[in-house]
Amino acid sequence: MAKSRYIYTCNQCGYESSKWNGKCPSCGAWNSFEEEEAVKATASGSSSHTVHDLSDSILELEDIGIDSDVRYDTGIGELNRVLGGGLVKGSLVLLGGEPGIGKSTILLQICQHLGEEHSILYVSGEESARQIKLRAQRLNVDTENLYLLTSTDAESIAETIASSSPDIAIIDSIQTMSISRITSSPGSITQVRECTNLFMHTAKNQEIPLIIVGHVNKDGAIAGPKVMEHIVDAVLYFEGERHQSYRILRAVKNRFGSTNEIGVFEMRDKGLEEVENPSQMLLAGRPHNVSGTCVACVMEGTRPILAEVQALAAKTSYSAPRRMATGFDFNRLNIIIAVLEKRMGIFLGALDVYLNIVGGFKLDEPAGDLPVAMALYSAIMDKNIDEQLIAFGEIGLGGEIRSVSHIAQRIREAERMGFTTCVIPRQSLDAIDKDSYEIDIVPVSTLKQAFNLIK
Repeated sequence: MAKSRYIYTCNQCGYESSKWNGKCPSCGAWNSFEEEEAVKATASGSSSHTVHDLSDSILELEDIGIDSDVRYDTGIGELNRVLGGGLVKGSLVLLGGEPGIGKSTILLQICQHLGEEHSILYVSGEESARQIKLRAQRLNVDTENLYLLTSTDAESIAETIASSSPDIAIIDSIQTMSISRITSSPGSITQVRECTNLFMHTAKNQEIPLIIVGHVNKDGAIAGPKVMEHIVDAVLYFEGERHQSYRILRAVKNRFGSTNEIGVFEMRDKGLEEVENPSQMLLAGRPHNVSGTCVACVMEGTRPILAEVQALAAKTSYSAPRRMATGFDFNRLNIIIAVLEKRMGIFLGALDVYLNIVGGFKLDEPAGDLPVAMALYSAIMDKNIDEQLIAFGEIGLGGEIRSVSHIAQRIREAERMGFTTCVIPRQSLDAIDKDSYEIDIVPVSTLKQAFNLIK
């Protein structure tokens, strides 16, 4: 029987199959298989493949030199923070996000600063040179070292980069690029994977940082197989609603820095502006004398950020009460509700519970348990929490408050933002010098002790 010249590839995870499947057996996605022409593999013993002895290319670790200046300053402190200090020479960075969230905007903005000392080649497969020029004028980008190229031929672009030798190259976007010898359409699994691989070799061979823009699919992940993220050195995601002004830049993968750091930006008429004090931004517009609000502190890498937790409990009109959480883990919310019912005798079986982290921020660490529980208690009992009170701590299933990390940094941030009372786990008291802080530190060991502070 003749072997089929077509294969079916999952556009979510890259799984390949000889026949079409409604559901991917690897990642479980539905209707994700796309038909592509199979690429004939060359036998390992074929004479067309020349084998070389690479013994002369082996290097000792101590013989490999490192330049003192291995990073380029982008001119945007928040972006430098996420990258780990700046763009690394020879690195391949993938920048993803929803349409209109600011990917092309921030890339043009960094060209203004980088263009003072370095040459930049901006390759666009989506916009014409005139469109880029109009956007550059709006962003006040007028550097003389920025060069534009509009093309979608990945091989020609790679050859142009090799011959022109720019200091930095930008590809916008990878879904528009294609290799002519591959029959599938641009944006397909094979095209995205092979184009990314080609640009990776270009960046390494030329020793230049190369940034590629990636679109996202309906689930919010970068379109293309996961192998695309394995090829690049760093994967950055733009988060936030496109209709809101604030944006969060987060590193999902970074071979040259931490993946815990985030950058906060605000979209304005003249482009993205850094938000150097995210805590002040997230706490702006807090309601006064309203129950169900409490301030939490979450660590994003080395940066403590204060965020407002809002809870609302209302009588349900359904047979089963509703539970909704925005910016907080839904399953974690259900655990906290179960602890309140079992350990505190607060029954929510007839109440709908809604939880929201203000500003589109995500509270995704255990330190957010205590402020969430205090906000729920405040909403249920209709008692106001002191506006100058902040809390953080993990809640155990026995109703105990457990210690959290980076306790000193959290207290310093709360003190800097003007809070007068800080509720912390009693176990964390040994890690700090209570007398060195001007803020009133209240240690608690159980939920009951924490709730007694709400009057």
